[in-house]
Amino acid sequence: MKSLERRYAVTLPGPVCGHAPPAVVVVHRTDALGPGGGPVWASSDGTLRVEITGEVATVLSAPVGTAPHPCLHAVPLPDRVVPA
Repeated sequence: MKSLERRYAVTLPGPVCGHAPPAVVVVHRTDALGPGGGPVWASSDGTLRVEITGEVATVLSAPVGTAPHPCLHAVPLPDRVVPA
């Protein structure tokens, strides 16, 4: 049996005054709930954890070396079929 996996693309801005492009990280739903009561979404390596409401990703933890931003832009990606 197959199931659908929901994913979001979250944009991490580049460093301030660094002229580097933003990074886009794909996050997947976890079983955890965030402080707002919504599901926690995490990157595959677990370094980025966010709670998403609409298109706003509230940062719970971020990779070392990224600029601290309390919220980021999140865009839903097409669901992906995964084996169950």
